[in-house]
Amino acid sequence: MEMQEPGKTRAIIAHITLIGWIIALVQNQSDKNEDASFYIRQMLGLFILGIGIQIVSMVFAFIPVLGWIISIVAMLASLGLVGLWVYSLISAINGKKEPTPFIGGMFQKWFASM
Repeated sequence: MEMQEPGKTRAIIAHITLIGWIIALVQNQSDKNEDASFYIRQMLGLFILGIGIQIVSMVFAFIPVLGWIISIVAMLASLGLVGLWVYSLISAINGKKEPTPFIGGMFQKWFASM
């Protein structure tokens, strides 16, 4: 099913930094669009996951050996997160509502009120 133009535009804007996400969220509050809401939830999940990865990395960064290992794992997880963001952005540009692999379905459940 193809997304309608207002929802598609908001979905793409939601992918452009945290400020773009806030703009899409505010626009979607006045004129609710389910396609835009879908991607707003996806991006909120990716933002929170990215912040969580960075916090864990910083907490363990000063522990010799273990901190280095966790930092490397966090760097790889961050690269994977960028891949998921690109996948989500391409789906939004193509006008398809596809959840991000592995975790997108959970984001839809967790943030269903948005």
